[in-house]
Amino acid sequence: MSPARMSRLEAAIRVVLEFNEAFNRHDVAGMMRLVSDDCIFESSGPAPDGTVCLGKEAIAQFWQDFFCESPHAHNEIEEIFSFGFRCVMRWRYDWMDTAGISRHVRGVDIFQVKDGSICEKLSYIKG
Repeated sequence: MSPARMSRLEAAIRVVLEFNEAFNRHDVAGMMRLVSDDCIFESSGPAPDGTVCLGKEAIAQFWQDFFCESPHAHNEIEEIFSFGFRCVMRWRYDWMDTAGISRHVRGVDIFQVKDGSICEKLSYIKG
């Protein structure tokens, strides 16, 4: 593999890792610095197709609402890899329900990264 191709793959993973770190800090502004203005985000719910958010403003509002509803939200990366402009992250999402009981689900996000920004994030959960 050429050094230029390896560098591009590593760059995509770095952007996604930084996005996940901001997610775990509940840092919506930090997350939005890593997405393109025209980013497409498809959440995992509601089933079966999730919600589609287009652009930074809609995506930022989604995450602000999400963290208000789930103040203990945390993503643990189980595996991450990239190929071309795509990056795939397998994760475990942990939160606390309204009764104070720890819960979790596992899933996958498929990212598209171009020019150092996430331009697409598609989320899927095991059901």
